[in-house]
Amino acid sequence: QLQLVEAGGGPVKSGGSLSLSCAVSGYTVRPYYMAWFRQAPGKEREGVAAIDGRGNTIYADSVEGRFVISRENDKNNATLYLQMNSLEPEDTAMYYCAADFLGHELTRVAKNFKYWGQGTQVTVSS
Repeated sequence: QLQLVEAGGGPVKSGGSLSLSCAVSGYTVRPYYMAWFRQAPGKEREGVAAIDGRGNTIYADSVEGRFVISRENDKNNATLYLQMNSLEPEDTAMYYCAADFLGHELTRVAKNFKYWGQGTQVTVSS
């Protein structure tokens, strides 16, 4: 059973930086697609950034140039990262990592990801 565990959230002031990580384990075949999503209270879940097994990335317009997604792979474990810079109060949300296998193109659409972590809260104060 694939397991995803996020870490690194917390409070930060506007303009600051924060780095999230997501430990992925429990697979025999490494998930090809991995992504970060976020959800603020009263808002829909938003795809922040996604990365495939070749290192191709896509970003939401709202974070392009400020956030960087990356991944590290080894045989039995993988780690997904999200480096967040120039944070704004609008970035406040619960951040989730997600993973999936082949079967679709690189996407930030939540319904295309089958495996999810429990989330880590990011709170940006002005």
